[in-house]
Amino acid sequence: MTAHSVRITVNHAAPVPPYEQVRAQLADLISVGRLRQGDRLPSVRQLAADLGLANNTVVRAYRELETAGLVRTRRGSGTQVVAPPSIADSKEKLAEQARLFAISARQLGATYEEALAAIRHALAQADSV
Repeated sequence: MTAHSVRITVNHAAPVPPYEQVRAQLADLISVGRLRQGDRLPSVRQLAADLGLANNTVVRAYRELETAGLVRTRRGSGTQVVAPPSIADSKEKLAEQARLFAISARQLGATYEEALAAIRHALAQADSV
């Protein structure tokens, strides 16, 4: 998707489901203000075609964004951003990223200790940058 200079991509080889990749990227764009209140998202069909996904995959991503209170979908009007960027504070964003990592770690078959070691290693590398 390219609108308002934003880009959504899907890695079909990633362990995170495509709907979750779309949902997370759109939620991040809303939280940092790249997508603002009143901005329209592409139609389900358009975004699905752009990303090579089934329509139902995009429907699920949009539905989850709506459940989170970030967008509103109205028949005939499409899907619009309703939440101001301040809704997702840094702690909520960190918790969401941790949840996504945990899902990926489990799908990769990592143990609890291996997942924690990977996080510790990544934090140590981030500290040295």
